[in-house]
Amino acid sequence: MTMEHRDGSRFMDDPVSAGQEEAVRRICARVTGPEAGDDVQVAGLPLGGLQVWLESPRHRWRFYHRMARELRLAGWHTETGPERLLLLGWSAVCLSHRVRMLGAALKGRLADFDQTAFTAVMLATRLCHDGFPMADVPAEVEARCADALRWPARLADLEGLERRSSLEPMRLRLAQVAGLEAKVARRCGEHLVLASKVARTVAGGAGPARTRTAGPRSAAQRAGLTERMVCVSVPNVAESAVTAR
Repeated sequence: MTMEHRDGSRFMDDPVSAGQEEAVRRICARVTGPEAGDDVQVAGLPLGGLQVWLESPRHRWRFYHRMARELRLAGWHTETGPERLLLLGWSAVCLSHRVRMLGAALKGRLADFDQTAFTAVMLATRLCHDGFPMADVPAEVEARCADALRWPARLADLEGLERRSSLEPMRLRLAQVAGLEAKVARRCGEHLVLASKVARTVAGGAGPARTRTAGPRSAAQRAGLTERMVCVSVPNVAESAVTAR
């Protein structure tokens, strides 16, 4: 059985994609933060898709809307209820929004290396003034710049996620998203390398020299692999025919 929504999202009676539960849990835990991150629960739905809920009722409604916003940015159709959040499959509308956001990031914040350099100088100066260990300043500045860029964490959340669809238009959209994610990951890596170098200079050369940041590099490699594989992973036939093989 396959159900379709007006925005082009679908959910089916086959198991959820590999890595989907883990990716959703990471996204929701990051969005809720320490206040409710440990309370995030994820389980499958009988017809496909996932349900997400928080064990603690404190501020549940506010957290559900935060989680739904971030999950939609990842490309999933979500519906928010009073007790739980439903994730019902890929959405063409949400994937198109992700394409726009990735493109905007590449043309906007990720195109501005001067802002990263300025931020790194200010952070490193403040840390040194506050007595932060000199050898740890570059890594701390890099981590804070990564938080400011936001996309390194978003891409890391999707590690191990298998993105596939039996619909040709959806597969093409997923491939487009993966290609843009690879570009964003590479650009983020360049920003973080710059931040580390600037911070090391401010700290008087403290800390090891780094030519590339491991996190964004790995994200780029994962995204590139997804881009190559997503269009050929599933034939464009009915899902029941795919799962019957």
